[in-house]
Amino acid sequence: MFTGIIEQLATIKKIVKENENLHITLEADFVQELKIDQSVAHNGICLTVVAIENNTYTVTAIHETIQKTNISLWDITTKVNLERCMQLNGRLDGHIVQGHVDTTGVCTKIENQDGSWKFTFEYTSPTNVTVDKGSITINGVSLTVVESKQQSFSVCIIPYTYEHTNFHQLKNGDHINLEFDIIGKYVSKLLQK
Repeated sequence: MFTGIIEQLATIKKIVKENENLHITLEADFVQELKIDQSVAHNGICLTVVAIENNTYTVTAIHETIQKTNISLWDITTKVNLERCMQLNGRLDGHIVQGHVDTTGVCTKIENQDGSWKFTFEYTSPTNVTVDKGSITINGVSLTVVESKQQSFSVCIIPYTYEHTNFHQLKNGDHINLEFDIIGKYVSKLLQK
């Protein structure tokens, strides 16, 4: 379980393909605090630490993860948003994030609003919905929906989030990971019945 509050950006050091899996080695400041079998969200994808060496650690993405996320587009130039799992003795600053990406989306518009940025995204999954002022997770970042439309929405980004996540690298046409609000997913499923 996560909150969508990003701790830091990681640098990818190595990607190795083995059969249908990808083994991804990353460098991060908090590696010495990690342990094998720990969950860490990478651009919103919950992945398990399988190896630790010096200031790097390795996670493995299986076929299911590769198919449902943008992880196959990563390379050693990709900056990855990181969040370690939530501690039960702390505040929930973002919203409840599972680290289970629902689908990918595409950045369709970026507007500089003189002190903030408005990003618009589209997605093709008709069963997932957003609502104005509802929660959405984009590349692991907990955000509030500003404008909700059919299979499209926008969010506004403050300077701190822009600078301390990979939002500052996003361009029109970039693919992002989306995790929709868990409560909204349950309500949507109940209404379908």
